[in-house]
Amino acid sequence: MQTFLFAGAVNGFIAVAMGAFAAHGLSDQLDERLLGVFKTGAEYQLTQALVLIAVAFLVGKTPDAKSLRVSGWAFIAGLILFPFSLYALALTGINWLGAITPLGGLCFLVGWAALAIYAFRHASDI
Repeated sequence: MQTFLFAGAVNGFIAVAMGAFAAHGLSDQLDERLLGVFKTGAEYQLTQALVLIAVAFLVGKTPDAKSLRVSGWAFIAGLILFPFSLYALALTGINWLGAITPLGGLCFLVGWAALAIYAFRHASDI
């Protein structure tokens, strides 16, 4: 699905930009803990963006696989909630923003589980 490829590419771009921003623009601005929080957001964003791109290609092979669509949309939701809540937490210091992060993590887990279901059901198609 073109949406998954586009979202994966955009999130990959943002993740690289945020990682560079953390390394070059924030290293003297944030304490070590908050800088680590920001970097964790960038790392997870990049990893999940790459998986979303893989999901997009798998959808191209088996477009009727519901588990792949569930996986892709779960990764997109996680890519909105997880890294951006960490970026906001690190930049503002508002601790309640950290309560949003686990929801993004849960979305990532759903995405991975749905991808595993696809792999189990469609092993011969891969």
